[in-house]
Parts: sequence; structure tokens; C-alpha cells
Amino acid sequence: MSVRVLIVDDHEVVRQGLRFVLEQEDGIEVVGEAGDGEAALRAVRALRPDVMLLDLVMPVMDGLRALRALREAGDGPAPAVIVLTSFQEEDRVVEAVRLGALSFLSKTSAVDRVVEAVRAAAHGGSVLEPGIAALLVRQVRRAERPRPLDTLTPRERDVLAALARGRSNAEIARDLRMGRETVKSHVSSVLAKLGVSDRTQAAIYALQQGLVPLDEAL
Repeated sequence: MSVRVLIVDDHEVVRQGLRFVLEQEDGIEVVGEAGDGEAALRAVRALRPDVMLLDLVMPVMDGLRALRALREAGDGPAPAVIVLTSFQEEDRVVEAVRLGALSFLSKTSAVDRVVEAVRAAAHGGSVLEPGIAALLVRQVRRAERPRPLDTLTPRERDVLAALARGRSNAEIARDLRMGRETVKSHVSSVLAKLGVSDRTQAAIYALQQGLVPLDEAL
């Protein structure tokens, strides 16, 4: 049985080029084309493709909105999605992954790479350009990296909260019942772990993270 493919791109020359390439391949059938996200959704409902080649930047409805609508529709099996893009914008790529895209290819990808991605997608597999793969690796590493706030000890969090309330070292020492040198050491550690250069920046960070209510800040 042939893999049924829908091509979605707002540039007709791109659609024609992809159609020409794919129609030379055994076991692949191009069942339709669409020039924007809304047309793509209509085509998916009417044609039930196995795989959709999807541009992200299009008029009327872009690729991300189309992916989101496709995911939310739930009216039958959705096609496996291969994103074709001229841009390697990290936010777009990560959002497309969250919305279910399997593969990411540059529009300048080699012909055999596109064919490989279509065949892989039909079986749930992925093909990634090296640049896209690097973006995703960076995103995963960032997601695994703890927030600076989470690296603080309980006592350092107490000190940070006191800084956000505008307390001096002497006041922190009194309120937390510790020596001034200990407070000074904690403050230095907090600044280093948060990657900020002064108490004001640390206080602002604490407020942004909700460590201290705004009405308690100095």
C-alpha cells in the first residue's frame, strides 16, 4: 500500500518540486496540496493522508496553528507531520515537537533526505537535520538544568527572601539568629548561584519567582 502524502506550503514552486520528487518514488502517492493552514485542515479531513509535509510560515493560518488545530480536532487519525522550514527558530521547532511533529527538514534538504523522512514518518520514525537536532538537544539540556532558585539551600532561600524584603545584613542576622559573617557568606553564595552581581538584582529575581509577595517587598 502506498504512503499517501499531503504537501502544505504557500509557495507553489515548492509544492510542485516536492510533488515531482515524491511521485518518482515507488510506494509514495501525493494525494493533495494546500497553500495555507486552513486549506491543509480541510485537505486532511477530505483526503486522510498518512503523511503531511508542512511549512511553518504561511498566510491565513501558519503551520503551528494548523498543528495545534489538528491535534485538538480528534476527528480521526492524524497524519504524521514532517516540518519543512527555511528558519531554524528554536521556539518554533520546540513548539512543533510538543504539537506532535515527527521530522524537521530544511527546504534545502537533499531529495533523498525528503524521501527518507516520508518513509520514516509513515512508520512513526523521525529524520532531523543536524542543525535542528542540535536545537532540540540544547532545549532538553536546558529543561534538565535546575532553576537557580532550586540550587539554594533552605537557609540561603531564607536569606534571599530577607533581601527581597529590603533587610540589611544586621537585620537578617537578628531575624534568622545567625552571625553577621555567616549572613555575609550566605549573601555571597546566593549572588553566585543566581548569577547576579548585587543584592538588588537578587531581590528582583526573588520577586519574579514569587518567593516573596510584592506587598512585602521594600
